[in-house]
Amino acid sequence: MEPQPTATHAIETVFRLQSPRIVAGVARIVRDVGIAEELAQDALVAAMEQWPRDGVPGNPGAWLMATARHRAVDLVRRRETYARKLAEIGRDLETTAPPEEPADPEDIDDDLLRLVFTTCHPVLSPQARTALTLRLLGGLTTAEIARAFLVPEPTVAQRVVRAKRTLATRNVAFEVPYGPDREARLGSVLDVIYLIFNEGYAATAGDDLLRPGLCEDALRLARVLSALMPKESEVHGLTALLEFQASRTAARTGPDGTPVLLKDQNRRRWNRMLVARGVQALARADATGTGAPGPYGLQAAIAACHAHAYTYEETDWRTIATLYGLLAARSPSPVVELNRAVAVSMADGPAEGLRLVDALAAEPALRDYHLLPSVRGDLLTRLGRTAEARAEFARAASLTRNARERALLLSRAAGDG
Repeated sequence: MEPQPTATHAIETVFRLQSPRIVAGVARIVRDVGIAEELAQDALVAAMEQWPRDGVPGNPGAWLMATARHRAVDLVRRRETYARKLAEIGRDLETTAPPEEPADPEDIDDDLLRLVFTTCHPVLSPQARTALTLRLLGGLTTAEIARAFLVPEPTVAQRVVRAKRTLATRNVAFEVPYGPDREARLGSVLDVIYLIFNEGYAATAGDDLLRPGLCEDALRLARVLSALMPKESEVHGLTALLEFQASRTAARTGPDGTPVLLKDQNRRRWNRMLVARGVQALARADATGTGAPGPYGLQAAIAACHAHAYTYEETDWRTIATLYGLLAARSPSPVVELNRAVAVSMADGPAEGLRLVDALAAEPALRDYHLLPSVRGDLLTRLGRTAEARAEFARAASLTRNARERALLLSRAAGDG
């Protein structure tokens, strides 16, 4: 019997929302995220078979969790090598009532925190961490991840399969690390979430500047992590940064998808609710910090300066330049220095900014970075050196792989902007 549309919709919705928690809960039993995902899918298949016939249970998330957990116990029982584990865990699970669904979406147990640290383990490449995190924690399908990053679906599938195999063969513990290991691993977790957001906020390639779905996934992951790790200042710093950045989304493109520069954005379209959430998250970062702010906290403070300015002219560029100086000292990077140069140019004039930009010209990391000639073009325009500026915009257009950015840069190279 084919599932009715209402049951099918309920199954798909509940599973998408609950799958990270189900996979995390099962992974604690089987100690293998690949097997845990398969058992979660088995529970989904069981729901597809039973719910249309028997009706959607009153607590569908708990039903899926209980089904997946019982299948995990059965798997443990079938493996003779896991006899001791069955004695310690299996009998207890069979006599324990299934967990209730959290009343609050962010009220999630430590299993999910373990899953976050596992999917972002340093033994995996950054690309593999991103794909596996979106698959298991973001609830995205392989096809959705492929579309989001404009890569072939088989490539994403291989990354996910290899990542799960690597975690299994390297016997990566399903746990939250402590001490120095935790600090090192947390950086990897935050970097993956930030990478996901950035790809949605300013797409590397393709026809669209924005991919809002990726921004939403990253912001949701950051909020969940903040709830799970309330004492980690940098977690709140990242969440604040993403809240502030996401608040500008509606103003960053015109009706036809054309990018709108920061100075030309209609700030009345900035989402003030997200700005308020950013302010709250930044306050939590400050309250939980025990020393100088970390890189994400500093970037959030910079974003807050923009958020508090109701017009472009009111922006406190001197404070922003100072914050970028602190960020450069804490987390040296040619890209940070390029951003600092922009802030300095607004505080002290385009000539000083151009001096700093020209000092970065020999940086290997910026050789093919389209924003270097783009920034230089802006500064040359402000200095009245129009012909040189147009050449820089043309060069920037040749380096970007995003069609929207390329069109904007070519327009500026032609003297239209």
